[in-house]
Amino acid sequence: MAPTAFRQQLLTTIPRLRRYARSLVFDSSAADDLVQTALERALAHWHQFDQRRDILVWVISIAHNAHMDERRRHARVDSVEPQELEDGPDALHATLSDPGLRMDLMAALAQLSVDQREPLLLVTLEQLSYAECAEVLRIPIGTVMSRVSRGRAALRALLDGHAPAPNARGGLRRVV
Repeated sequence: MAPTAFRQQLLTTIPRLRRYARSLVFDSSAADDLVQTALERALAHWHQFDQRRDILVWVISIAHNAHMDERRRHARVDSVEPQELEDGPDALHATLSDPGLRMDLMAALAQLSVDQREPLLLVTLEQLSYAECAEVLRIPIGTVMSRVSRGRAALRALLDGHAPAPNARGGLRRVV
């Protein structure tokens, strides 16, 4: 059983972990499942946590890995239609009082590829550094910077009413 101090630290991560999960999967029940999985894994492996690390980065890494496991398990990316989107992340509600703008932003985010959306949300919404984001996603920092830049540009184009981003939904894929 995890020590009380660790459990207390873990509890402080839940709001931001839930916000990240909801912005990642666009479905509150799937996000809750992802948060539950991440918390279960964190508690099961509490002894692997290095106290010198930021616990939020560690738990988001666990959530990211759980999300990737789920994506691989289903072997396809579920698409979410803008009209199916729920209210979206709590942070967006607080900063976007215009419901139309909020819906446009959520629809535009849904059109970004997961490879662009994940680092963009970690850097902008969760305010992780590029290095922390690279650690969570297990990719080079230059890749994070590139994906955030392309994600911002694609999001800006989508919000300005331009054509969908070139890499959104079915863009280039690495062939192994």
